[in-house]
Amino acid sequence: MFLGTHNPKLDDKGRLTLPAKFRDALAGGLMVTKGQDHCLYVFPRAEFEQMARKVAEAPLTNESVRAYQRYLFAGTDEQRPDGQGRIPITAELRRYAGLEKDCVVIGAINRLEIWNAESWQSYLDEHEESYAQAREEVLPGVF
Repeated sequence: MFLGTHNPKLDDKGRLTLPAKFRDALAGGLMVTKGQDHCLYVFPRAEFEQMARKVAEAPLTNESVRAYQRYLFAGTDEQRPDGQGRIPITAELRRYAGLEKDCVVIGAINRLEIWNAESWQSYLDEHEESYAQAREEVLPGVF
């Protein structure tokens, strides 16, 4: 389970050092893809494969499904962390997420999310009150 918030920096070669506590879970390979809200999702390979099978089962006759599949799969990069826990982030993925030097990596249970630090702070600021006021309708039966 991926949890917590971390603040790594991109190096001059576009590499990001993954938080040490997540490296074992990602040592077998990972998939970096465009996430919602202009962040990147990082899935362990097995988790991504499971999700990809579900996405692939959606009907190809639906134009929105085809568009989603194309965008998701064309924007995915397979990586394996190096000995120091670093992964290169492609220029296209950095552009999509607005990644510069300062990044935020958050745990989101089955995936990591990589955010531009300013974008993450803006997201928190914008959504903090709605989280504080969340009612049962958001996640029925959880609280």
